[in-house]
Amino acid sequence: MPFVTLKDLAVHYREDGDPSGAPIVFANSLGTDLRLWDKIVSKLPKGLRVIRYDMRGHGKTDCPTGPYSMGSLVRDAEGLLDYLNVKDCLFVGLSIGGMVAQGLAVKRLDLVRAMVLSNTAAKIGQKSMWQERIEAVKAGGVAALSDPTLERWFPKQFHADPEFPFWKSLLESTPLEGYIGCMHAISGTDFYTPTSGLRLPAIAIAGSEDKSTPPDLVRETIDLIPGSKFHLVRKGGHLPCVDQASAYSEVLNGFIADIGHAAKKTV
Repeated sequence: MPFVTLKDLAVHYREDGDPSGAPIVFANSLGTDLRLWDKIVSKLPKGLRVIRYDMRGHGKTDCPTGPYSMGSLVRDAEGLLDYLNVKDCLFVGLSIGGMVAQGLAVKRLDLVRAMVLSNTAAKIGQKSMWQERIEAVKAGGVAALSDPTLERWFPKQFHADPEFPFWKSLLESTPLEGYIGCMHAISGTDFYTPTSGLRLPAIAIAGSEDKSTPPDLVRETIDLIPGSKFHLVRKGGHLPCVDQASAYSEVLNGFIADIGHAAKKTV
């Protein structure tokens, strides 16, 4: 899988599908990497140009010293899409990735023609909450927060799933600086005003069992955008693309069809 160096940051990304197809871009959540979307990519309609990347400080992307700002995370996505000559993509972001989606759409509407805000919000939590988590991670590493984090992420029944240890390991292997850096970015972000000015096709996906970004919070954000849609994935947690992949894919593919994004580009 390739890398691109944007200023001083090497960003790890992956492309699948049809290089000449309509682009769809996926941004991962805090504590995961581009593998978050494995089940979804395999269920996408044919003919799409599928782009995934690892967030700054996550996966194989560089992990510079933090703290990070949301502006830097948005610039990372912007730089990658400019490098790949992407215009008019469908941007799918989960949690912090959904915040990046909002920021990118506000800054560069030429890059984003539609977006999926998954398990995210215009503002997530309070600064005091994030500061407590930052101090806990500084003291005990990411593992110090993994058990309560996984409780918020996944429905109780998924904890017995054979996949569960992978997600626990992935979370705990996130670089310390990257995890803390991105928590700072979330803590400092309030997109209520800029997101309310967006005018583009958008859908929010929430999980009924999500304790990190509860459905009401997700709905409150998507309601800022006129004409947008909201979908609740029953029995889904904070990562419904993992624990309810079939239901998630059905919603995403339906949205792709609704906005005509799977159509082949004409030459």
